[in-house]
Amino acid sequence: MPLSIQQLPDAYRQMLIIRKFEEAIRTMFAQGKIRGSFHPCIGQEAPAVGGCWPLRKDDVISCTYRGHGQALAKGLDPRSAMAEMLGKATGCCKGKGGSMHFSDPEVGLLVANAIVAGGIPHAAGAALAFKMAGSDQIAVAFFGEGAVNQGVFHETLNLAVIWKLPVIFVCENNLYSEMTPSHETTSVKEVHERAAAYGMEAVRIDANDVELMYNTMETAVAKARAGDGPTFIEAMTYRLYGHMMGDPEIYRTKEEVAQAREREPIHRLGLRLKSLGSSEDDLARLDAEAEAIIAEAVRFAEDSPTPSPDEAFTDVFV
Repeated sequence: MPLSIQQLPDAYRQMLIIRKFEEAIRTMFAQGKIRGSFHPCIGQEAPAVGGCWPLRKDDVISCTYRGHGQALAKGLDPRSAMAEMLGKATGCCKGKGGSMHFSDPEVGLLVANAIVAGGIPHAAGAALAFKMAGSDQIAVAFFGEGAVNQGVFHETLNLAVIWKLPVIFVCENNLYSEMTPSHETTSVKEVHERAAAYGMEAVRIDANDVELMYNTMETAVAKARAGDGPTFIEAMTYRLYGHMMGDPEIYRTKEEVAQAREREPIHRLGLRLKSLGSSEDDLARLDAEAEAIIAEAVRFAEDSPTPSPDEAFTDVFV
């Protein structure tokens, strides 16, 4: 079933949870509470929510180092996610994975990956396992358009078609491969055309429209679950902050970013809800609910213990 009007407030709230999670960790990074760096997904909340909500809990996803949105939308507890950001023992990886390696098999979060294109074959491998087991579970790989020039991208898409795997490839095209405009490094500008060349159904959509993203994904999910093979979705979006914390963003103009803020998914869904009769108070209530969830996650993470030194090699070696 397409995303219903009744579900839109919940989608708005979920996107706010993701946005506020990212804003909170930006603040904590500035305070020195988060070590290293991380890659904000602010502005890309709709591909995450619309891409994960049509899935079942036992379906699996792989995502990138910019995958906090997908992780939360797939069901990762914000407290567990926040604790992982702070390197705490209560984190989803017990504080050992950090920002770029979120994982929680209980909710179908197979793995986040710091290697560009690294999660694509992982999702295909999970899909192959499901097919061999006779399960109707499916796998989804989320990745950026910078991954499409990696050899493993092409190898995986080719095999996914040949083996008719129950996998969906979601390319979050935010126009920039790190600090380089993607069109400067890729000869075929519309990425879905490269996927179509392997013989799979491939579409390009405005993924900042959460309803369109959800409905497109739902069609792909039904196809994969029925045994009809993979789908490729080029999900056009835009990140509102730099590639990572500390990015000087000299490769794009402030005017471009300002224009993108007028089309970003939370603002757009808020306007859509108002057109359907929601009031400013209704939206404020959803905002307050999301704020409370993230405030609790921050408290939980800050109050959690750090990992014990004697657990340094636990879960690392078999």
